[in-house]
Amino acid sequence: MRIGLNAHLLSGRAGYRSAGIHGYIDGLLRHLPAELPDDWQLTAMVGAANSAQYDGIAMRRSRIDTESPPKRIVWEQVAQPLQLGAFDLYHALAFVAPLWLRTPMVVTIYDLSFVHYPQRLPLTRRLYLRWLTALTCHRARRVIAISESTAQDLTATFNIPAEKIDVAAPGYDASVFKPLPADTIAVFRQQHDLPECFWLFLGTLEPRKNLPTLLEAYAQLPQSQRLPLVLAGGKGWQYDAIFAAVERHRLSDEIVLPGYIPAGDLPLWYNSAEVFIYPSVFEGFGLPVLEAMACGTPVIVADTSSLPEVVGEAGMRVPPHDVAAWHGALARAMTDATWRQQASEDGISRAARYNWQTTAQQTVKSYSLAMDWDV
Repeated sequence: MRIGLNAHLLSGRAGYRSAGIHGYIDGLLRHLPAELPDDWQLTAMVGAANSAQYDGIAMRRSRIDTESPPKRIVWEQVAQPLQLGAFDLYHALAFVAPLWLRTPMVVTIYDLSFVHYPQRLPLTRRLYLRWLTALTCHRARRVIAISESTAQDLTATFNIPAEKIDVAAPGYDASVFKPLPADTIAVFRQQHDLPECFWLFLGTLEPRKNLPTLLEAYAQLPQSQRLPLVLAGGKGWQYDAIFAAVERHRLSDEIVLPGYIPAGDLPLWYNSAEVFIYPSVFEGFGLPVLEAMACGTPVIVADTSSLPEVVGEAGMRVPPHDVAAWHGALARAMTDATWRQQASEDGISRAARYNWQTTAQQTVKSYSLAMDWDV
């Protein structure tokens, strides 16, 4: 069987907004060939500027750089259908397939943030994504969601039958995200002028990350019961409310804003933190939480969206908008060394449940179901 993979969101310039999708596609392509039957062939379609190579996958590059959304949309809908060739199955690795495609298809959906938080996108992209994603999901033989939460959202929002949806959660690189030696962490803290103990949030600074709630709870702690709070990440849409909250609560001396963190530094930041805090109210999966747990860092998350299924009982789960509950969680994180140790150990065990081999195996099952083959 010949399978065509639209991997144009496999970007060499992935920032926080696209890093999750880029990482998922990269992890899947690295592990998918090993899980295929011998007579299956994979071809991945990428942009002209993408030089990525994967063992067991033929790479087909477009004639134009598809990094920008307008160019990518034109390519997906106009050029790609003419270049597909004789594939038996088409896998749209991010949301949409060509409107005129007649090849049997599978589509992967990461989240529906463009539906629930439409303000973050220009009107034309918003309408394109909402309409084409819904249409692609209805036309696809199988829909792959990256979490049970996203699967349920697809059914509730687009009326996609639950029995048509498969879940293939992401994995992580266990050789990268792991507990690091104390001397390595100490050197990193010194190089970045970081305190010996601090709390960490990492992600795009935008409304759905719910940081004003966290800051309000943090401000209510006595100074003796709070560590410096690092809010790491690039500025997203409507980030002003976050900076306004810092000023309103007079926290400028205790909040550290390092900006965007390069991917290669992430394990060092996770390992350096006393606790990782993720109050986000909407996630497709919540990869930073998984990575932090894999590094042995205790986690506190909002008890909503996909985060409870990622964390399970390995970390603290807090009602997302309950300031008093966040206050209590932070106070416990500060004073309860037994909890921190247990959460560190439980997080490592919990993270080990997620790996790219399983992601690839679930994807192959979706392909077989799409072709009505026994699995």
